[in-house]
Amino acid sequence: MAVATASFIVFAASQVGTPGPANMALMATGARYGFRAALPFVAGVAIGKQLVIWPVGFGLMQLADQAPWVFEMLRWASVAYICWLAWKVANLRLINRQSTKNVPGFWAGLIVHPLNPKAWAMILAGFTSFVAVGTPPLQATATIAVILLTCQLVMHPIWAFAGDRIAATVAGTAAETYLMWTLAGLTVLSVLFVMFGGGTGA
Repeated sequence: MAVATASFIVFAASQVGTPGPANMALMATGARYGFRAALPFVAGVAIGKQLVIWPVGFGLMQLADQAPWVFEMLRWASVAYICWLAWKVANLRLINRQSTKNVPGFWAGLIVHPLNPKAWAMILAGFTSFVAVGTPPLQATATIAVILLTCQLVMHPIWAFAGDRIAATVAGTAAETYLMWTLAGLTVLSVLFVMFGGGTGA
């Protein structure tokens, strides 16, 4: 088989389901605005990974060999974005759940994965570890794209719903501040891990 589909499904499910910048953003959005209000953001995050998968599958990494400095700059720009996102999460408060005036929507979710170093690491691992040499780009890319999208459509809403349920318990209590700072800290740690420790995840 040109793509080790079964193995990649296991890999993808384990990585999409584990903590990372995207999942922390999903949890925080669900916590702040409620599960239903967060669904457009969830959809944007899920679709956004496709904006990375298809260019990578059709040869974007050749550019990395020719101009590695471009990717190094993008890598650190991504880290800066995730740290900014974590700061926003840390300062969110869960009161006034009825208001959805400033809830992030589909377009806000769409940029999360293109700016997420962990998403890039996961996708690159998929192409380099589970695709046989000589596999047609369309076949390899479509297989990886469908598997990752399926995992995201199952697991991303779970993270948003978890945030909603946690918020229902801690909103307005002393634990609220600790929760948001913990989510922010996990977001930063997950990025540092993939940057310096070689990890992957959503």
